[in-house]
Amino acid sequence: MSMPLSTVSISSSLVFGTYRNVLHLLQELRHRSTAEAHRKADLFVSGFAGGVAQVLVMSPADIVKVRLQCQSELPGSRLRYRGPLHCLLSIARDEGLLGLYKGSAALALRDGPSFATYFLTYNMICDALRSTDSSRPGWTVVLLAGGVSGMCGWAVGTPMDVIKARLQVSGVSGRFYRGFFHCLSHSVRSEGIAVLFRGLTVNCIRAFPVNMSVFAVYELVVRFLRSPS
Repeated sequence: MSMPLSTVSISSSLVFGTYRNVLHLLQELRHRSTAEAHRKADLFVSGFAGGVAQVLVMSPADIVKVRLQCQSELPGSRLRYRGPLHCLLSIARDEGLLGLYKGSAALALRDGPSFATYFLTYNMICDALRSTDSSRPGWTVVLLAGGVSGMCGWAVGTPMDVIKARLQVSGVSGRFYRGFFHCLSHSVRSEGIAVLFRGLTVNCIRAFPVNMSVFAVYELVVRFLRSPS
């Protein structure tokens, strides 16, 4: 977990920073005031852009995490990687720098729609439950909206997460996939459509408290930075 932990702040900054800046740009292009409500299409596009942007940082960290988690299941008893740094260097040496981005297309197809759904759901719930005399949602609404948006995001993203993980261990797991579409078609043909939703329950159980915390801290920081002091 050291690799994703060391990059999570950067990837989160990319997601939320890209989301906010694209949203602000779209408001300006439409000549709309920042005080006006955001269009749902703008929220979706901004979230999509944020999800794709983080692939630059997430892909190398994610492939290292997946390889280390799966190597105990690989053929043979000897572990191939001694740790995250050794895994990172080994992939770069044996598969080239592009090897660190194996499965990045599936990662982008996972995180683009997932974060688009994530931010759109969060804003829709906040708008629906916000009291009429307040411009900001209450903390109960923030926690609920954050948790539900995380679950909705993973409901959209889990199929691509399955394909991404399979592409990342392709070649070292005894299975070889020629690319994204081959992995997708082979997985569905051999294991059925349900394979694309493997792990969805666990992802949703994890997503609610995690994203409840994420949006609570996000709103807390934004409100602090916007305070008159």
